[in-house]
Amino acid sequence: MRETTDILISGGGVAGLTAAAAFGSAGFSVVIVDPEPPVTTMEATGADLRSTAFLQPSIPVLEAAGLWQRLAPFAAPLQIMRIIDAGGEIPEPRIVKDFDASDISDQPFGWNLPNWLLRREMSARLGDLPNVSFRPGVATTALLTRETEALVTLSDGARVSAKLLIAADGRNSFVRDALGIPVKTTRYGQKALAFAVTHPIPHANISTEIHRSGGPFTLVPLPDRDGIPCSAVVWMETGPNAERLAALPVAEFEAEMNTRSCHILGPLTLISRRTLWPIITQSAARMYGERSVLMAEAAHVMPPIGAQGLNMSIADLNALLTLAEANRADLGNAAMCEAYHRTRHLDITARLTGIDALNRASMMGGQALRDLRATALNALYSVAPVRKTLMRAGLGVR
Repeated sequence: MRETTDILISGGGVAGLTAAAAFGSAGFSVVIVDPEPPVTTMEATGADLRSTAFLQPSIPVLEAAGLWQRLAPFAAPLQIMRIIDAGGEIPEPRIVKDFDASDISDQPFGWNLPNWLLRREMSARLGDLPNVSFRPGVATTALLTRETEALVTLSDGARVSAKLLIAADGRNSFVRDALGIPVKTTRYGQKALAFAVTHPIPHANISTEIHRSGGPFTLVPLPDRDGIPCSAVVWMETGPNAERLAALPVAEFEAEMNTRSCHILGPLTLISRRTLWPIITQSAARMYGERSVLMAEAAHVMPPIGAQGLNMSIADLNALLTLAEANRADLGNAAMCEAYHRTRHLDITARLTGIDALNRASMMGGQALRDLRATALNALYSVAPVRKTLMRAGLGVR
């Protein structure tokens, strides 16, 4: 027997869960599937120990989805984005530049939360929406599209007819492959270590990127843990060195971690597992197919610099919501899907290009190149209009 729904979302990561809550809150019927149940505690095997910073433009989307009310009590505000160049002969700060949100807004740049907690709160929100059916442990296994519907077969044997299929199933998207949409992938030979730390010096709501070589070492504020200041860390390194660091005993890892952090928050103490993530840039040639659209990492992947990743995904969602509201009578029609691609693709291409350049600059190993990077940072920061333009561009606002 065939089930019908307005929207089927393939992929129950943070982006897919957000989309399900948003479309469900807007009154659409939604089925969301993911082959893995969400891991909702930090200690559990398979927990996503990365964190996500929601920038200002993402908050209205989360509010309309009924999510921000749940997330705000756990969020750490990001008032200052601090860039430190530590590319001298020894690993210590030689240039420190603060990009303060108060220069362009009366609000912080954004708010940071751990990904495992996002999954917990978002899954709970879906339970409050009677028009949303969340099916963890169920995968998309086959797809047939027609002019009027997307026919999806699921791993539990169910067959679903959807007016619109949303692929939010990640960088190795099954739906994207089934639609025959090619991708361009750039590999940097990098991996990112993600973990959480405590430290004696409060982070003061400052997100800090420390640049030396191999990639940035980024400390992102989290709420205090048992009264002790806490941060999420993303440490990007060359692949072999990242694997070496991940395998070190804790004491040796903490020693290297503290050297790389330049001790800016005092001694860092590891309080979680270490997870490894490959660093790539990836872009789909187009963001739509018949009765289907791509969003989030099914459409675009980038290095974790400047809090762009998930916020671009929410920009995808916002554009898609606007078009869905305007096309309720024929949700998922060809013109709607093509309009979604036109609305998002140029912005995504520009941001991928910018983040690619920043990542390549952060990887510089030779002393002369590191000195050039420091000079460029100093020059860009010193011109106030340029600095403010960069901050607005990072937020995605004019």
